[in-house]
Amino acid sequence: MATLNIKKLPTTTVKKPANVVAAKERKTANFALTKENYKLIAIGFGIMILGYILMIGGGSDDPANVFREDALFSFRRITLAPILIVGGFLFEIYAIMKRPKEKE
Repeated sequence: MATLNIKKLPTTTVKKPANVVAAKERKTANFALTKENYKLIAIGFGIMILGYILMIGGGSDDPANVFREDALFSFRRITLAPILIVGGFLFEIYAIMKRPKEKE
């Protein structure tokens, strides 16, 4: 009868990826936005709300007979308010894209 010559294969250990090890070592969750980002988002939202508030008004008690051009087409409603609204949206983009400061 013939005997089988079985070689024992060397055992290997599976290394875990670095990101899995690092995730287990972290104790706090790492969110995409920080507290500072949320504060900046609130400021941008406030800027946009201010722009919309500045845009309202200019109505008339008797709109069929009286047209107040100076109230409707004022600098505040035609120029300032849209600039604030667009500025608020741009500030929102900055607030979302801002990276947190790196801790050393």
